[in-house]
Amino acid sequence: MHAIAERLQPVRQAIDARTLIMGVLNTTPDSFYDGGRYAAFETALARAEQMLAEGADILDIGGESTRPGAEPVPEDEELRRTLPVIEAIATRYPQATISIDTTKSRVAELALQAGACIINDISGMTFDPRMAEVAAQAGALVVLMHIQGTPRTMQLSPHYADVVAEVRDTLRAHAQRAEQAGIPRENIWLDPGIGFGKTVQHNLQLLRHLPTLKSLGYPILIGTSRKSFIGHLLGGLPPEERLEGTLATLALAVAWGADIVRVHDVQAAVRTVQIADALVRGGAPMV
Repeated sequence: MHAIAERLQPVRQAIDARTLIMGVLNTTPDSFYDGGRYAAFETALARAEQMLAEGADILDIGGESTRPGAEPVPEDEELRRTLPVIEAIATRYPQATISIDTTKSRVAELALQAGACIINDISGMTFDPRMAEVAAQAGALVVLMHIQGTPRTMQLSPHYADVVAEVRDTLRAHAQRAEQAGIPRENIWLDPGIGFGKTVQHNLQLLRHLPTLKSLGYPILIGTSRKSFIGHLLGGLPPEERLEGTLATLALAVAWGADIVRVHDVQAAVRTVQIADALVRGGAPMV
């Protein structure tokens, strides 16, 4: 627990001063944008080094694709994809803050032992009832996301009477369950789950109403990077051509209250967020 507290210290110190950058590292063959690029150990490690050099505050490592329609991955395979990478990063870059992107408590538990200190759970710790216990005992920070359905089914027919109110209420319930399980309030971040069981309009409404989610009193993480709603708004562009659209969403998310942004393109995001922070938060350095 002491090691985890030490690894969390940099993000704790920075989060009140600026927007944090979480870099995506998918060690999967089938993720929607970078699937297969970093499935090999050496390429994953090189990508981690690159993202840290570009200014990533957190490396979010996942071994199971959560793209729409994705099938579950066996626990052993998820561990095989993620643990060696986490161990190597933690050894070579002891100051790095590492997140494990998983819904499986055993994967989270072993990842924390290997050097991770954050659990990023797209289910808000609802898919695996043991997840909250693992996080609480380890002293890990948790990212609790909203999802309607599962990755396999979430985009079949998303429906809400009031998407902002329903997502807010679900996130509040996730946070309350986490606190009841012994996870301290300061170790809870919330994510509205852009693209996870939402239409284009649902995503836009959630982004416009980030202040409503901020009113819950927890840091808000936003993940819009290269997602399909951006492609839709730009006339059907594929993921490879959605960078500019992504950066527009990041700047506005910061203006509307996002505390952390989860991105594939770290350098571009760092530069975008630096300008947005200067405009929104003030305190830009004199030149």
